[in-house]
Amino acid sequence: MTNEDTIVSTEAKQEIGRVGSTVKEGVISSLKGINEIEAEIVSLVRNTVSNALRATGTVTSDAVALTKDVVKGAIQATEEVGTGLILSTKSVAKGVIMGASDVGGDLVSIAESTVKGAVKGAADVGADVAMVARRAVDGVIEAAREVSGNVEEVAKAAVTGALEAAAAIGNSAVKAVKDMLIGVVEGVQEIATSVLPRAKAA
Repeated sequence: MTNEDTIVSTEAKQEIGRVGSTVKEGVISSLKGINEIEAEIVSLVRNTVSNALRATGTVTSDAVALTKDVVKGAIQATEEVGTGLILSTKSVAKGVIMGASDVGGDLVSIAESTVKGAVKGAADVGADVAMVARRAVDGVIEAAREVSGNVEEVAKAAVTGALEAAAAIGNSAVKAVKDMLIGVVEGVQEIATSVLPRAKAA
């Protein structure tokens, strides 16, 4: 190898290193942006839900109807933009639960209707039903933990809502949702055992 070849090789390695660093910084920046967007969605939905429930004065009866409207609005927004349903589902679900918690709403029934609405909405627009179910369940469980709700009951209701909505879609949707949710109910092993069937040994 000549001196000139060594210089070219060193310059190429440095350029590759710079390219890698540029990509790394870009990805970090994008991920920070996604986290900020998700936090904004949670805050928007939380405030909208809690303010609307306070305004009606009937938390229990209006919460389920309001939840359906919020989920429908989020799905329509992602349709208009053309993307983001799977990404925003967790934040919307989390915001609904936190907003309902702010006014003393029944988190268990609201969790079920939130996830059910998300799965139905995903099917209506041709999105990945199983992934939307997972993100919605993740969101309601995360919110229940943060507001010190009954995480086990909320998770059980969320999974039930996902499975009921999937059943209305068809057998393949039920299978996809079951497969996706078997691994999602972290830290609540009893729920996974009582709500979802175990995979049979081959």
